[in-house]
Amino acid sequence: MSGGDGYPNRNALWGAVVADELASAGVDAVCVAPGSRSTPLTVAFAEREDVTVCSHLDERSAAFFALGRTRRTGRPTPLVCTSGTAAAEFHPAVIEADRARVPMVLLTADRPPELRDSGANQTVDQEKLYGDAVRSYRTLPKPAADARKLRSLRTALARAVATATGRPAGPVHLNVPFAKPLEPTPVPGDVPGEFLAEHGEVVAGREGPWVRRARGRPTLPADERDVLADAAERADRGLIVAGPDSDLDPGAATDLAAATGFPILADPLSGLRFGPHVADGDDGALVCGGYDGYAPVAPAPDFALRFGASPTSKPLRHYLRDADARQVVVDPAGGWREATFTATDLATADETALARALADRVDRTPGQFRERFAALEREYWSTVADDGAWFEGAVLREATALAPDPATLFVSNSMPVRDLDRFGRPRAAAITALGNRGASGIDGITSTGLGAGSATDDPLVVVTGDLAYYHDANGLLAVGRCGVDATVVLVNNDGGGIFHLLPIEEFDPPFTEQFRTPHGLDFAPTADLYGLEFVRVDDRAGFRTAYEASLGSDGTQVIEVRVDGEASHRHRETLEERVHEALGGQGDVGSAGDD
Repeated sequence: MSGGDGYPNRNALWGAVVADELASAGVDAVCVAPGSRSTPLTVAFAEREDVTVCSHLDERSAAFFALGRTRRTGRPTPLVCTSGTAAAEFHPAVIEADRARVPMVLLTADRPPELRDSGANQTVDQEKLYGDAVRSYRTLPKPAADARKLRSLRTALARAVATATGRPAGPVHLNVPFAKPLEPTPVPGDVPGEFLAEHGEVVAGREGPWVRRARGRPTLPADERDVLADAAERADRGLIVAGPDSDLDPGAATDLAAATGFPILADPLSGLRFGPHVADGDDGALVCGGYDGYAPVAPAPDFALRFGASPTSKPLRHYLRDADARQVVVDPAGGWREATFTATDLATADETALARALADRVDRTPGQFRERFAALEREYWSTVADDGAWFEGAVLREATALAPDPATLFVSNSMPVRDLDRFGRPRAAAITALGNRGASGIDGITSTGLGAGSATDDPLVVVTGDLAYYHDANGLLAVGRCGVDATVVLVNNDGGGIFHLLPIEEFDPPFTEQFRTPHGLDFAPTADLYGLEFVRVDDRAGFRTAYEASLGSDGTQVIEVRVDGEASHRHRETLEERVHEALGGQGDVGSAGDD
């Protein structure tokens, strides 16, 4: 943007430098919620051809959209908003990004410091607004045509992106105060031409980010790697457990599995449940996905290597909790993500590098333990395949089995992610399965899924429950405003079906009205409101027809599947009993509800 002397005013200069530095740091998209105080930033991003601007009317939806896009790309999608409560609307997504270690950069416009605590309209305390949920916080200097301030600005922005993508990745908050004029109104002498001539580099920027950060990978000393390698070689019953958001490369995981003979228990959100590395038959690495149904009857391990966050599956968490085994939690940030506190070792190391190092060091023949897990997998999926009932779990089974190769699959919390865990059979297809398991909320589900879909040309499937769909209805506006096509599978059980898994089910009242909370809403009008196609199905054949038609069509279709939540839960229990009988085990298979 240029005026008579290069930039019309200092705010325009400031906004242009912010946009330029973020683009130089690798940012290719930004989510903007319209507002007045953020005008210099919005205008600057809108004028750049190398940055896609996704405009959102709802700040909360904007933040989750940015979160989803970042989940898919690994690069932060910065957020821009005006001052006041707009910034507070980002908070739920900030919490998810913190807990799930998703890079995020927040640019919250603010009133100038002299207006704080003055009663000025739309002025709130934005200092450290997100508390400890951010990796770092800073209020940027007031805009000025000053070389040192501009160097400080570029340095702060370069560091923000580096910190957001560091270990552990997460959100970074930059508070950006602006005084009027906010529009590109010429202010004579505000940005002198001689200043631009003398300080061209800091105004125009360098090739790449202003400050480059060299980042190494945390590795274990050789003697510590040898200790783990020896333990793996001596183990009779070893496991590789990959939880959500694991950074473990599939090739490294399968190399480790081949070298050790250990089965891989792959959470659906680990990046290992689906992909070309999934072997057919008994050759290659054994990637297991049915453990949620058979963990209580599986032989106990004596050694486990654990990658990623805590598994979604409660039966698997309890299986590991009750095992008398050496358990090594591998975390590149040295964090603790094992809430039963039964792990024996914490290895602060890059997951992929450690897996490859152990694969090079270990050479053992697979034993009966692997064979037993292979048999459990075969029997489990055979039993599930023979089940012809149409219930919530069958929806996830069909959605996963029929998803195209490649595809992005985003699932809601509550029952969808649990049903994906139990009924999403491992496939050799390149399915990128994602979910918000950091804080495990149901807010922002649609927006996060659409954000993920915006970052790729792969077909997008979003599977959500009725309460999550209702909670984030505003997010559907992104379909048209941000040009995203999706197949939205809406599993409608008329309320909080997950509460059937909890003991409160036995107490009615207040169970029905205060926990399951049936709403009786008709979601078909949302299609008219947001320009979508809507179809309602009530059986397997109807779902398959609608699902495959949507995947082969342009635009966004919402497929509502009406189910009985209590009947679905009862059928899960019946199916558990069948699986248990088929596997010859005893005892309770366990529920999938939260602790």
